[in-house]
Amino acid sequence: MTLLFTHPDANRHRTPPGHPEQVARIAAVETALAPLGLTRRESPLAGQDLLRLCHPQSHIDRIRQAEPATGTVQLDPDTWMSPGSHDAAARAVGGACAAVDAVLTGTPSAFVLARPPGHHAETATPMGFCLFGTVAIAAKHALNTVAKVAVVDFDVHHGNGTQDLLWNESRVLFITSQQMPLWPGTGDPSDRGAHGQIVNLPLPPGSGGAEMRAAYAPALERLKTFAPDLLIISAGFDAHRADPLAQLQWETEDYAWLTRQLCALCPRVVSVLEGGYDLDALGASAAAHVAVLQELS
Repeated sequence: MTLLFTHPDANRHRTPPGHPEQVARIAAVETALAPLGLTRRESPLAGQDLLRLCHPQSHIDRIRQAEPATGTVQLDPDTWMSPGSHDAAARAVGGACAAVDAVLTGTPSAFVLARPPGHHAETATPMGFCLFGTVAIAAKHALNTVAKVAVVDFDVHHGNGTQDLLWNESRVLFITSQQMPLWPGTGDPSDRGAHGQIVNLPLPPGSGGAEMRAAYAPALERLKTFAPDLLIISAGFDAHRADPLAQLQWETEDYAWLTRQLCALCPRVVSVLEGGYDLDALGASAAAHVAVLQELS
C-alpha cells in the first residue's frame, strides 16, 4: 500500500501569472495519480518544533511575517508568497513528517503531493520557489526513530538547500543528480559534506537516460553499502525532455527505472514532490514513479 499525503492548502500558495511553479501542478499530478487508487491522508500543519529541526527561529518568523494579507510579495527573483503560502509550506513539511511516521510504523511507502517545493531553501534563506527545507526536515525527524536515512534528489536543479541543511549530518547519505551548468550553480562533485556523506552527480545538458544510468551506478552501490533504515526521495520531474526550465532528456520510463533501482535497496520509502513544470510530463512522470512505489509495496 502506498499512501498519498496532501492537503488543499497547497492550492492557496499563489504565484504571479506565467510563473512555472503554479497551482495547476497539483491538479496535473492528482489527475495522473487517480487511476492508481491511492489511500489518501491529510497532511498536518507542521509546528515550529519540526521547522526548528533545520531552520532558526529567525527564519521561521521571517517567512510568517513576509506573508501578505492580499496579493503577492516577492522574496527573491524566483520566490513569491501569497496569503496562505506559509501554511502551504508548513503542510508540505507536516505531510512529509507524517509520511515518515506512517512508513516507519508499517506502511511500505508514501508520496507527498505538496507545494511549494523545498529542496532549495537553505538554513536561513528562502530561494528557488522554496520556503522550508521539507525533505531535510523529514530526514531529521526520522532520525528520532532510526539510525540511518538516505535522501536521493533527482530534480534537475541541484538540491542546494538540502545539501546545506544536511552538510554536518553524518547519519544521512545525500545523493543528488542535477544538470550542470544550471541554476543555482552548485552541486560539484567536490562538495562532499562534513563527513563525506554527500554525493553530487552532475549531468551535462542534452544528456538522457543512458547517461543518468551510468552516473547513478556507483551511487547505487554507495546506497547499498550504507544500508539506510529509510529512503526519502526528492522527486522533481523537471529532468524530463519536455520540461521548459532545463535541457536534460529523460523520458517518463527513466523515472520508473530509477525508482525501481532505489526501492530495491531500501523497502521503506517516502517520496516528496519537488519540481516539474511541463504539466503533461509532470503528471505522467509522477504517475510512473508512484506506480513503482505501489508495485513494490
